[in-house]
Order: sequence, then C-alpha cells, then structure tokens
Amino acid sequence: MRDFCITTDSNSDLPQEYIDKLDTTIIPQYYSFGDTIYGDELHMPPKEFYERMRNGELPQSQANNPAIIEDKFRSILDKGMDIIHIGFSSALSGSYNNVCMVAKELSAEYPDAKITVVDSLNVSLGESIMVIHANNMKAKGISYDEIVADLEEFKNHINVQFTVDDLFHLQRGGRVSKTVAVVGSALNLKPYLYVNNAGGLSSDGTARGRKKSLRVLVERMKATLEENTDTSLPVGIVHGNCLEEAHYVADLVKQETAFTNIIINDISPSIGTHAGPGALGILYYGQFKQPPK
Repeated sequence: MRDFCITTDSNSDLPQEYIDKLDTTIIPQYYSFGDTIYGDELHMPPKEFYERMRNGELPQSQANNPAIIEDKFRSILDKGMDIIHIGFSSALSGSYNNVCMVAKELSAEYPDAKITVVDSLNVSLGESIMVIHANNMKAKGISYDEIVADLEEFKNHINVQFTVDDLFHLQRGGRVSKTVAVVGSALNLKPYLYVNNAGGLSSDGTARGRKKSLRVLVERMKATLEENTDTSLPVGIVHGNCLEEAHYVADLVKQETAFTNIIINDISPSIGTHAGPGALGILYYGQFKQPPK
C-alpha cells in the first residue's frame, strides 16, 4: 500500500508545532495591502496586520496560486506518495476549485497516484481539527479510502461559532447592511455568526457588550455538544489580536465542558481581512451543523 500525505491550506491556522509534528504541507493563501502581496515568502506578523486594520487600512484577500499548488503537490507525488487535501470551504473562496483543477491535471500525469480534495465546508482551526483527526487515523493504520470516507461525515460535525468586535468589517464584506452596522455599533451590539452545513456564513443574534458576547459564545457551544462527544478531540479558539480574551474563553470552555485540549491561534490574515481585529471564534466537534438561515 502506498504511503500518503495529508495536506491543507494556511487558512486552517494550523499551529507551526502541529505542522512540524505531522509533517504537513501547507498551501498558502494570500492577502494584500495596496500593491504588496503577502502569504508565501512574504509574511506580516498578525499583530501588525490587525493594528494596520485598526488604523484604517483595508487589506484584500486573494485565492491560492495554482502554480504553487502544483509545485507542492508534485514534490509529494514524486516521492511515490498519495495525497488527501483538506481545503478551505468552497462556499467562501475559489481556492477549493483551484486545488481540484490542479489535482485533476496531476492525476492524468501520475495515473498510479491518488489525489483526493476534501471540501472541509469549514474554516480556520475547523480545518485543523480535521487534519489532526485524519493524521490520528493514519497513525492507527486506517487506510486512505477509509479516512476519506470518515472525513466526509466528520466534517459535518465541526462547529464554528464566532463573534466580531466591529460590525463595519462585516458590512464591508457584504455580511450586514450599513444601517445594521451603524445602529449595532451605536448600541454596542456584538453579532453571532456560524459556519452552516453548506460551508457558508449565517448570522444568529446579538449580545450587548463584549464580555457578555464571549460568555454567551461558550453557552452556545455547550448547547451544540452531543452527549457522547469525544472530548479528547481538540477545541480551537482563534482570535484577531485579542489573545487575553482568547485565554478567557479557553478558561470558560474548560470550566463548562469536559474538553481539556485547547488550541489557541491567531486568525490568519486572509480570513481576518473579513472578520477584522477583535474577532473571536470557537471551533469544535459537536452536533450536526445547522442549515443556512
């Protein structure tokens, strides 16, 4: 049986320690300030990225680069290995389709190889939980085909709940109207959003005040856990340059649930472009994801 590699993209926010431990290949996603493009060889520290946003600069996100995808996949295939790629939700980016296009072209050139592109229907550490889960199965000797089949079910249980601190970034991305952004900001309303079972974003109410919005975020998580949830799986907490609040939410999760393995990481700039500074999310295995609203 051929060996295989599980790959993902930088929107997964997979921490470097896991990239090294799992020997994971990462496909870069891109973002720009003006004419300067970041994401591959050129990177910007997350703190600087979000500070520039707070100061009024508006970055743009960009899809992945087919030429880079090809180079990275080819380096794996040339070692005689197959590929399972776990990609950013197709409902939120054209990146998934780019990977599928490259995979199709390389499959013709490497007819003995398997290349499967899994649409995670998820974002950020939601993808990472899938990557970690897939690698755990691989370590147990579970076959390529069994892992692919499992991921198609597993992904539907990865819940992504988040809130943002500034409605105007959502308004700029077309998620809320300008009226909602103006009124909501005046009333100090913090919206709740989630990734639905179609892989898109849906809104689901508001809370007044930042601290309350974070507490309710954990309550919403508890309400969507299954009775027999595998609490050995990691919980992801991602943030837009608000690390102290991320630790506050992590402590709440440990107090209110049986999860103990919590991964905290920055929201990658290509996602943070739309969420803005102060965005904070919880990503975890729970009930079957809600349909779009």
